[in-house]
Amino acid sequence: MVSEHSLSTHHHHHPPPPTKFSTSFANRIFSDVAGDITIIVDGESFLLHKFPLVARSGKIRKLVADAKNSNSNLSKLELNHLPGGPETFELAAKFCYGMNFAITSANVAPLRCAAEYLEMTEDYRDENLIERTQTYLTQVVSHSLEKSVEVLSSCENLLPLADEIGISDRCVCAITTNACKEQLVSGLSRLDCHSGSLEPKDRCHEWWIEELSVLGVVFYHRVISAMGQSGVRTDSIVASLMHYAHTSLKGIGKPHMWNPARTNNPGFVENGQKTIVESLVTLLPTEKSSSVIPLTFLFGMTRVAIMVDATLACRIELERRIAYRLEMAILDDLLIPCFQTGESLFDVDTIHRILGHFLQRIEQEEENEEFGYESDGHGSLLKVGRLIDSYLAEIAPDPYLSLAKFISMIEVLPDYARVIDDGLYRAIDIYLKAHQTLNENECKKLCKFIDCQKLSEEACNHAAQNDRLPVHLVVRVLYFEQLRLKNAVSGSCGDGLLSQKISSGVASAAMSPRDTYASLRRENRELKLEISRMRVRLSDVEKEQLVMKQGMMDKSSQGGKTLLTSISKGIGRIGIFKGHNQDQHNKRGKKLKSAARGKRHSVS
Repeated sequence: MVSEHSLSTHHHHHPPPPTKFSTSFANRIFSDVAGDITIIVDGESFLLHKFPLVARSGKIRKLVADAKNSNSNLSKLELNHLPGGPETFELAAKFCYGMNFAITSANVAPLRCAAEYLEMTEDYRDENLIERTQTYLTQVVSHSLEKSVEVLSSCENLLPLADEIGISDRCVCAITTNACKEQLVSGLSRLDCHSGSLEPKDRCHEWWIEELSVLGVVFYHRVISAMGQSGVRTDSIVASLMHYAHTSLKGIGKPHMWNPARTNNPGFVENGQKTIVESLVTLLPTEKSSSVIPLTFLFGMTRVAIMVDATLACRIELERRIAYRLEMAILDDLLIPCFQTGESLFDVDTIHRILGHFLQRIEQEEENEEFGYESDGHGSLLKVGRLIDSYLAEIAPDPYLSLAKFISMIEVLPDYARVIDDGLYRAIDIYLKAHQTLNENECKKLCKFIDCQKLSEEACNHAAQNDRLPVHLVVRVLYFEQLRLKNAVSGSCGDGLLSQKISSGVASAAMSPRDTYASLRRENRELKLEISRMRVRLSDVEKEQLVMKQGMMDKSSQGGKTLLTSISKGIGRIGIFKGHNQDQHNKRGKKLKSAARGKRHSVS
């Protein structure tokens, strides 16, 4: 059995002579016997002897025979493109002379390839170099994941010969097999039988994850693909992908991030990083909705893919994976910097495409409900609606953000994605404040997306005093605020609207079954949205009731007169549509621009 300590070969016809290897132009094996042949490898010369070389190397034997038959110079031979270069040839020459040296995981692959190149087979001598290196690979390397990784890494400079003679495939197979064994052993040792359930107690990842980071992307791709087919846990594969990405793409593009003078020149991208990104994306688990892959990692890979100008297919794959779990994202995830000259600070187009994929997913889930599959598509849509409103407010101050892009981000979500429009109103107000050069038509074009009926009381109060809004929008805000108070007094808040929606849901006899289902699904969605709005309004009323109750309790100690005065004032506020109070409110609406100018403020 071959060990890693040493490999020695002894010839019985003479003892091994003392060696003398130098770094000079001419290297000599024997110091006491003059060499009779010079071998040149990549410009470096070795003064050696024919007999020990031709005894073990079929290639050198043929070259010497050819030179002899053609009456050429027998004293000099040149070996072009020898695997491993002069260092490996020196070890092969030592082997031919029967000298002791160690075969290790660092040199076994170059030695095996050099032996193949030199044709050091069993046809010329038993236990020749090919056999010795093969034995080491089988008995030592194959049983160790760490050594297999080291050997595979050394094969990167030995292609395509390392593939042709099977070293690469053998190492990939050994790594995968040993990883499966490690997974089984570590999984059994970490099982927690608490409460009768077999759940992993410690989800720390395998030690080999860091070992694989030394591989080039080509071999790494082959190893991870083999692991996926062999049953290695998905979370371990994802952890390896994340570690490899962080190691290989560390610090990429940092000097150019958030730089106003950023350029579209990809010269700052190091060679091969684009290939790394595209390869890692193809290795992601096939389950797009899998929660094993952190969203922050997907967004990070999206940023890098944009920086290295990865293929469109690569970026779309990342965007679709994000869209499957967009409702779980946070605002910081969406803030992807833009690297195009003259564009906005943030990459709005990428977020717009992600939203498009997300809406396709929601539509598909709603269609699946027809066949009995349960989904919470509407709940996810409401979460994303709130997230996008926060995103709009964050990008609104960007002076480079065009009105068209800002509007496109508002339009991409349907109306039923927002229970209330407070977040949208805030984002639009911030945009108007940061872009004061907009003309009246542009302001109207932007503000038309605000639904006055979906603004809270606080937002209505602010909008009524906001001089950045068009006059017609302010008037509508005042009108619907009065209508809401009137409905609150009469107790008909939302009843008429609900009745109208329910009555409108009756399907026409002329509609096809598919259209009937689509209509009912739409009406059901609208009813859910209205219920959500009523819950918000009910919450506001309950808060006001608690405030009034607390105030009444505080003033009860001051006597009945104070209590009656408080109740009287409360009734006076409710009766805003009658008598003198109504006239005062109408005058307020007519003199909005002059009387309320000192009270205007921004929500930004």
